[in-house]
Amino acid sequence: MVGVSLMAKLYFHYSSMNAGKSTALLQANHNYGERGMSTMLFTAKLDDRDGVGKIRSRIGIGHDAMVFGPDDDLLGLVKVEQGKRSVDCILIDEAQFLSKAQVDQLTKVVDEQNIPVLTYGIRTDFLGETFEGSRYLMAWSDEIKEIKAICHCGKKATMNARVDSAGRMETEGQQIEIGGNERYVSLCRSCFSRGDTGPSQS
Repeated sequence: MVGVSLMAKLYFHYSSMNAGKSTALLQANHNYGERGMSTMLFTAKLDDRDGVGKIRSRIGIGHDAMVFGPDDDLLGLVKVEQGKRSVDCILIDEAQFLSKAQVDQLTKVVDEQNIPVLTYGIRTDFLGETFEGSRYLMAWSDEIKEIKAICHCGKKATMNARVDSAGRMETEGQQIEIGGNERYVSLCRSCFSRGDTGPSQS
């Protein structure tokens, strides 16, 4: 767990899908609470699979969160909340959906407000292209940490494949499509390149 220090930092925790990012975020939030510290949780407005403003992990735990859209000023929202209570840490789920401007705002939360910011997200889309939020978090974060996931072949999964109802890998479409295990599978780069989604997807 990351604690409050004299010098706050911006953290980016990344992985392929279904690696436990939300679980790790919720555990960090729980740890802050156990120490009597106050947090702000954010998640993307467009991810409403479990209801708007809900962070929920695959193991069944969850927490309410504020939502962000592409035009929201995160620094401003943090300052407003600081006027109401102490804020010791910011935790952001689905961080790949942040805009470049919002990542810049988070650097100011860290540098000007001295509040640590822990972000959790995936690096790349179903075509292997980086999301805007992930690209700038990789560039500007003080610390970058990988959460490991495993491909069906046993190698480390680094890619996110979008699959159709028959389990075949899709290679065209909109970058953003919200979905879970029924639409995405985590693969190593080799299996991703070959379009090999695994025996259960054949």
